[in-house]
Amino acid sequence: MFDKILIANRGEIAIRIIRTCNRLGIQTVAVYSDADSRSLHRQLADEAVYIGESQSQKSYLNIDKIIAAATSTGCQAVHPGYGFLSEKADFAKAVAAAGMVFIGPPTDVVDVMGDKITSKELAKNAGVPVIPGFIEAIKDEAEALTAAEAVGYPILLKPAAGGGGKGMRIVAKPEDMKAALAASRQETQKAFNDTRVFVERYIEQPRHIEIQILADSQGHVVHLGERECSIQRRYQKVIEESPSPAVSPDLRERMGKAACDLARTSGYVNAGTVEFVMDSQHNFYFLEMNTRLQVEHPVTELVTGLDLVEWQLRIASGEPLSFDQSGVTFNGWAIEARICAEEPTRGFIPSTGMITRYAAPRGRGIRVDSGVNIGSKIDVYYDSMLAKLICHGKTREDARQGLVEALNGYHIEGVSTNIDFVTSVLCLPEFAEGNLSTSFIDQHFEGGVSKRSPSLQYLQLAALAATLIYHTRTVAVRESLRHMVSDIGGKRDMGRTHPYKVRSQGELFEVTLEGSPVSGETCTIRVDGTTHKVIIPTFEFFRRRLKLTVNGQDYRFRLRFEESFMFMSFNGISRLFEIYTPKEWAMMTFMPEKADKALDNILLCPMPGLVVDVLAQKGERVFRGQNLVILESMKMESGVASPVDGVIAEVRVKKGQAVEADETLIKFEVEEKTA
Repeated sequence: MFDKILIANRGEIAIRIIRTCNRLGIQTVAVYSDADSRSLHRQLADEAVYIGESQSQKSYLNIDKIIAAATSTGCQAVHPGYGFLSEKADFAKAVAAAGMVFIGPPTDVVDVMGDKITSKELAKNAGVPVIPGFIEAIKDEAEALTAAEAVGYPILLKPAAGGGGKGMRIVAKPEDMKAALAASRQETQKAFNDTRVFVERYIEQPRHIEIQILADSQGHVVHLGERECSIQRRYQKVIEESPSPAVSPDLRERMGKAACDLARTSGYVNAGTVEFVMDSQHNFYFLEMNTRLQVEHPVTELVTGLDLVEWQLRIASGEPLSFDQSGVTFNGWAIEARICAEEPTRGFIPSTGMITRYAAPRGRGIRVDSGVNIGSKIDVYYDSMLAKLICHGKTREDARQGLVEALNGYHIEGVSTNIDFVTSVLCLPEFAEGNLSTSFIDQHFEGGVSKRSPSLQYLQLAALAATLIYHTRTVAVRESLRHMVSDIGGKRDMGRTHPYKVRSQGELFEVTLEGSPVSGETCTIRVDGTTHKVIIPTFEFFRRRLKLTVNGQDYRFRLRFEESFMFMSFNGISRLFEIYTPKEWAMMTFMPEKADKALDNILLCPMPGLVVDVLAQKGERVFRGQNLVILESMKMESGVASPVDGVIAEVRVKKGQAVEADETLIKFEVEEKTA
């Protein structure tokens, strides 16, 4: 076993590797950039080496600097994590040339399997089913159109290099090919420094199923079952689970055999993942092989009891597997949610800033792999994922409910996150029933919000919690001022019941508290005539989380005060609850509606980032929805569309300029409105 390794990565995966190394007594060396100078992974490693500026190309993608850091600190091996250089054969070769061990497969296997074209050819030779397609790099638009006609629309343009969905484009008809091919090549060039793109048939409504394998240098290969990764957005996985609700024992055996056959044919060594797409008839086709540890590896660890990072280290140091296929057992179910810094209701644009509050959930069956804490700064330079929250249960429903409860208690402030979005996915009946496909989010969500109306039960529970906090806080303020009240005259009768009107996005609830809530005692609270027995907790108003026992069931809420009202997050519901006394509610009929003060003659920057391109100029007439500026943030490019039909009066940015959220990009001429 190694004595000391360098981790060529950052964030949560670097911390994950450090945790296993600490348990095995292996010293770790972290690398960090300017942006990560105060990062958690730097603090937790035994040593840390500065490798350059914040941009990935000048730090985490700089092979020479990483090799120098490893050799100068006396490391015997390098763990690449995932992303960055993890699937770059040149990096694996550089590690070997420096006399160290690359913790991953042999360099020639990284080369072959990292290329989508050569890997598909190898899969065919191994007898693994592949998606029909044109498995050669497309030269130009004409060749792409010819290939698409032969394969049949819709088709998928896929980069030959890299992964993570970058560069992929669906083309439904010939007239869409030119723009899609140009966009695919441009994104592929930026992400992988490679413009090769190929064509394959797009399988509609597929499930994404992948098989985890382990292979040692003595020729032993085993699979560790499947992971279902169908809940995706823009080809990026959002929720993963193991096992899959769609895979029978017989299908698992056949898919596992195909994955192991491919590993043997390629000469694979170490941990790897063979990805498949599966159609509605349960036919499966090879998609690609990831020659690294996957982001979603914890769900496999929880159902098998194996530490995949430990086995990566053991295999890389020459140890054989200590078990065969019959020694792999599965226990229960695990589901993982990726926690990302993004704003779902604003097109999932990245969110940046400093984390000002952070409280991760704990409990039986709960695991959090996080790369952040209070004070962590989230920049535009790297991936938006902050952490992964995983729950293990005896059944899928146990794991699902446990994960929902944990997400309700996962509190992050300072940046926007997708916590409520992934919670709402998990709470949909279709997810609970296991009716999944890679188009699940597009089918059930619009603008980052579920198309299905929120559960009335969930809304009533949120209204109950908001009213209880509001009432208790109001009473506490009143009690704190009692010494200032004159004792002369009669005392105000507070009454035994406390009725409130609660409004939230047009929905109205009647909430009544019977008696005065006392910590540790049970209080009766009626919501729209339904009686609930609530055990009153000890309130600590500086906390933004609340655990309530309602009718014998525990519920967790996240909350924040917005002026006199409560913003509640619960089971995917995330909205403001306005609480009024009967007198206040009666006065509401006399109050004016809030006016929308948004300006329609300017284009604001939706997120911090870098201007990749400006697509319009002064004096040009543009139309609502037309992309005017292309921004790059957190390794993703996004178009910023015009909010109006109009003429551009001023362009305030240029290509290569760094911009901040809400900065004015373009001003439009103000057109006089006719009567």
